[in-house]
Amino acid sequence: MMLMNITYQLHGLSNPSHVVNMSSSSKHEIPIGVIVDMTSLFGQMVHHSIRMAISDFYSLNDECKTRLVLHTRDSKGNPLRALSDAFDLLENLKVQAIIGLETLLQAKLFSILGEKTKVPFLSLTTSPPLNAAAHRYLLQMTPDETIQWKGLAAIAESFQWTNVILVHEDSEFGRESVPHIIDSFQDKKIHISYKSSISSLATDDQIIDELRKLSDMQERVFVIHVSHFLAFRILVYAKRVGLMSQGYAWIVTDKTMNFFDPIDLDEEVLESFQGVLGLKYLIPSSIQLRNFSRRWRKESLLSSPNIFNILAYDTTFAVATAVERAEIRPSKDGKKVGALMAMDFTNIRESESGKILLKELLNVRFKGLSGEFHLVNSKFIAKPLEIVNVIGKGERRVGIWTEDDGVNGLEGIIWPGGSLIPPRRLILQTSKKLRIGVPMLVGFEDFLTVEQNPLTNETIAKGFCVDVFNAAIEALSYEVPYVFVPFSVANKKPNSETYNQLIYEVYLQNFDAVVGDTTITANRSLYVDFTIPYTDLGVGTVTRDDQNLRKIWWFLEPLDARMWIAATCSFFIIGATIWVIEYPINPTFQGPWQDVVGPVLWFSFSTLTFSHKAKFMSNLSRLLVIVWLFIVLIMVTCYNAALSSMLTIQQIQLTRRGIDIGYHAGSFIEGVIVNNSNFKEPSLLPYNSLAEYASALAGGSKKGGVVAIMDEFPYIKLFLAKYGSAYRLVSYEPSTNGFGFVFPKGSPLVPDISREISKLREEGELLKLEKKWFKKDSSFLPEDSQAPANLTILTLYNFRGLFYIGGVMLAFMPLAYLIHFVYTYAFLIYHVLVAPPPLELQMLNFL
Repeated sequence: MMLMNITYQLHGLSNPSHVVNMSSSSKHEIPIGVIVDMTSLFGQMVHHSIRMAISDFYSLNDECKTRLVLHTRDSKGNPLRALSDAFDLLENLKVQAIIGLETLLQAKLFSILGEKTKVPFLSLTTSPPLNAAAHRYLLQMTPDETIQWKGLAAIAESFQWTNVILVHEDSEFGRESVPHIIDSFQDKKIHISYKSSISSLATDDQIIDELRKLSDMQERVFVIHVSHFLAFRILVYAKRVGLMSQGYAWIVTDKTMNFFDPIDLDEEVLESFQGVLGLKYLIPSSIQLRNFSRRWRKESLLSSPNIFNILAYDTTFAVATAVERAEIRPSKDGKKVGALMAMDFTNIRESESGKILLKELLNVRFKGLSGEFHLVNSKFIAKPLEIVNVIGKGERRVGIWTEDDGVNGLEGIIWPGGSLIPPRRLILQTSKKLRIGVPMLVGFEDFLTVEQNPLTNETIAKGFCVDVFNAAIEALSYEVPYVFVPFSVANKKPNSETYNQLIYEVYLQNFDAVVGDTTITANRSLYVDFTIPYTDLGVGTVTRDDQNLRKIWWFLEPLDARMWIAATCSFFIIGATIWVIEYPINPTFQGPWQDVVGPVLWFSFSTLTFSHKAKFMSNLSRLLVIVWLFIVLIMVTCYNAALSSMLTIQQIQLTRRGIDIGYHAGSFIEGVIVNNSNFKEPSLLPYNSLAEYASALAGGSKKGGVVAIMDEFPYIKLFLAKYGSAYRLVSYEPSTNGFGFVFPKGSPLVPDISREISKLREEGELLKLEKKWFKKDSSFLPEDSQAPANLTILTLYNFRGLFYIGGVMLAFMPLAYLIHFVYTYAFLIYHVLVAPPPLELQMLNFL
């Protein structure tokens, strides 16, 4: 406790520069190693900070029983030399910890060595950390570099930039960082449209050539992740070639900003930095930090202190504290004289106190120069990012980014060229007109028509697609100059391959966009970006409409006129016949004619539904009714079947195997029909225009046409608008993605135009444009409607057998009745004159 209390007080010293060299006779000297590139500014600053920290720590903690003894090795930037130095320190000097590790390669090599020797290695590189579980003895003492990429992406998102150019160093740390940078930007849906790799050994001419290549690109936002000395050269030449003027944005990472010291910079370098945004890890202001900075400038001829030498200072304090807590004592083997001749992993010693020291390092926690200092999962805790803007002879904080709260601030930024307007608004304000490719459509001119002005040779594009594009462009808050350029393949009609080739031209940057009936597909999206669809999605199927169903008397269609007349007359005849038979003996059928007609007709027509309830007295009537009900049953059943067939004939036709289906010639819809539809082995016939669709459907399969047309719904919608009185939509499947405008990957126009398309749809403007272009074709006159070819109309001839039976029965009934009547009354007369009354009564009873 006493140790930590004294440590906290260190930073309150007003001037601890007068350090007394304590006698080491009463203290245990614990060797630690430092491996840095002493030829670099980074190495010199880190080494000086470590020496200051050791001196300061023991000047304030005199009661400590241990004392760190520093052993420095100059790697000269060579990883193998650094590894050899590490073996020397471990085997000859028995160091308990090693500080340094400037590069990712060194971190990888030393992590293996740390696991073998159980000696903690404290890394000061900001490269992406290694797996803590697999590399327990490698401690990341600087903030994780990936945090910085999230901050960069958040800044780009706040300005609504959708694409940036990444300039990275062609070195180990630059190449290792690129995938992590790309991932962070992709998480924010920001596209890195170009990656420029520049070596630190590049000549001036090579840098200028690369910058000129960048100046020809449409993108105007640059992110630089290179070492500070290379960044200084790049920005100087960027200003010379005009890339530091209005409309550009440059953001540099902490690799540059940590060494940006206006006092030491050449005036041309400082001038080239004007308007640049930079990222630095935020170090909280404190009295202790200000005192340290004054001492640093007084004692050191190096640049102003930065995050690296401040963390090196705090790291040394952490090591000294952990060594004291672990009660580490010098190795009993003592020092060996001379360097290690060979690096032998198999025989290298294992530290006796390494595990204890590692445990204490992970538990160290104090308030240092960098703020709250402690390790989480073997890594230094994340620090907020400070966003600075270089103005004049210094830098000014304009915002802060944290992982939890995102970007705060970003106000009052002065961009290159002295502009106060975020570069996003200037990205598209260029004298260069966008080249908009338009396909040469045939047969679907309402979507797009391309004409050439013979006087000016200007391409004039008209149609629904063009009107939607123009409306979206005009709604943007900035001007976008463009010119339409027709595209076609010689001697070929437009097809899916033509559209794929046109889209590929955008990918090759020969066109800046495509406007037309371009379907959004997953494969095409690998090469270009689409706006949101401005048409309906899916595929529709149309067939010829059965006009008979639109008639007021459509339900009479299953039977022809003679059949209806015959059936109607039959009801009257049957009723009259029954009345004649029943009248003499059945009171129900007796009385005045006006009282009898109703019951007779009611009985006759109620047989249609088999709901008759009349009682018959005569066996002849019963026999006739039985035959008549049989005839009615057959007629009603056949009528119902014919009516059902008439209502479902088109659906039945579409389910038959091998039916003729028409489709848009040259489009990918052929594959959709085969793979996604319910048709069984359809015979596919291609057509090139709406007029051909109408002609094929009107003719039907028997006349060389088709039963149905299947196409993308926008085409079907246009077809029904023109010929809707004769055709109808019978099915819809959401199996395509509609039409969208095409732009290069990461184009800033895509989200803006997509937003305007959404507004056009919400405000009803898209519907108005559809009504404008999707008009009825008044010149189209459908043929007179005929019954469907597969529908059988029932005629009197079809029921001749039934009517023969009915006719025979009707003929037989009067004859039987007449015979019966004559026989009965003749017999009665005879017996009245000859036979006695009892017999007469018997006959009457019989009747």
